[in-house]
Amino acid sequence: MMAHWMIWSVLTAALVILELFSGTFYLLMIAIGLAAGALSAWLGAGVEVQIIAAAIVGVVATTILHRSRFGKPGRTDAAHDPNINLDIGQNLIIDTWVEGPGGRPAARVMYRGAQWDVDLEPHAEAVPGSFTIREIRGSRLVVTNHH
Repeated sequence: MMAHWMIWSVLTAALVILELFSGTFYLLMIAIGLAAGALSAWLGAGVEVQIIAAAIVGVVATTILHRSRFGKPGRTDAAHDPNINLDIGQNLIIDTWVEGPGGRPAARVMYRGAQWDVDLEPHAEAVPGSFTIREIRGSRLVVTNHH
């Protein structure tokens, strides 16, 4: 039969491997707790002490992570974030503008194989030419003049 410290070490390694797939660091914090259980087993502590050490260290590590900047993902608006929506920052050619809802300039363009309604950002000019997608609101592209 495997020694207790070996069992703790195998569980630690398994969580570290799973963490590589999740990318959140929380499994790594639990793995640190399991490593504390392995260390206490290696030092000769009883099973109860091993479990308590693993639990305390895991909870403390997870709490520290949660309170750090790494534990709190930034709230991003997918409509504006090019890391989430790969269309942000892409260029379009718009030949014709018409008066849209509320008197704002609007257009229709073929983009990625589909017809899209296009709205102009408030500071942009409604002239034919190249535009950059700045936001996506439902099925509408919000663009600005390409600079």
